[in-house]
Amino acid sequence: MDGDNLAHRAYHSTPKTVVGSSGAPINALVGFVNIMVNVWVKEQPRGVYVAWDTLGVETYRHALWPAYQSGRVFEPEIVQQLKLLPRLCTSFKFGVGKRAGSEADDFMAAAAIEEIKRGGTCLLLTTDRDAYQLVSERVTVLSARRGARELDRIGPREVVERLGVGPAQVPDFKALAGDSSDKIPGARGIGPKTAAALLAKHATLEGVLGGWGRHGEDELMLKFREVVRLRPDIPVELPPSGAPDWKGGAKAVRRLGAKTLADRLGAM
Repeated sequence: MDGDNLAHRAYHSTPKTVVGSSGAPINALVGFVNIMVNVWVKEQPRGVYVAWDTLGVETYRHALWPAYQSGRVFEPEIVQQLKLLPRLCTSFKFGVGKRAGSEADDFMAAAAIEEIKRGGTCLLLTTDRDAYQLVSERVTVLSARRGARELDRIGPREVVERLGVGPAQVPDFKALAGDSSDKIPGARGIGPKTAAALLAKHATLEGVLGGWGRHGEDELMLKFREVVRLRPDIPVELPPSGAPDWKGGAKAVRRLGAKTLADRLGAM
């Protein structure tokens, strides 16, 4: 699970009138747990691993491209809840990944690779298309769709349908087409359709750069690819097989003041 991605979804879909024992909003916390429970009940995974960003700490991506994710401003209410959520996840005995200098995407990549090595399969719960580069026959993205209760299941075929390229080409595609949400401009005059067409013809970013005669942009395009490419070279500790610790989670959310949610968890 992309913890930050899910927390922001929960924060914006759960009323801010949901407050805890201190009177502070806990809407992101309650929405996060409810979504997680619903997905777990439906999918019955062997375990849950939650990956987190470290707010306010620059990563290697900022060193490569200082404008990366610039201009993002979060409301204090969501920031406060993001500080509480990783510890809350440990109450459920979830695996948790968080480290200064790495992003949630990198931890998800590392966890997925480790699970595949063990012979398992993975579901990645996120709406971030950066995760598409991890998709394979054994790795599927679960993504929320606006206005729909069911999650989209995104395998290799769906990546091609959505982007026009295969999973392995996603970093090359995003380097060319850009990503406005991350403040990556991409190549001049190149949009998603043109980027997909160029990669269909040349297969790789190097092939595109060698064939288009715009050598002044070569170094920048390669840099953009390094920004969007996930780096799984970080240690992860996957959770043991078995159901989450619902009782432990129930105690934690009850302490926060979410009594109705605690009752739901306690009955599982």
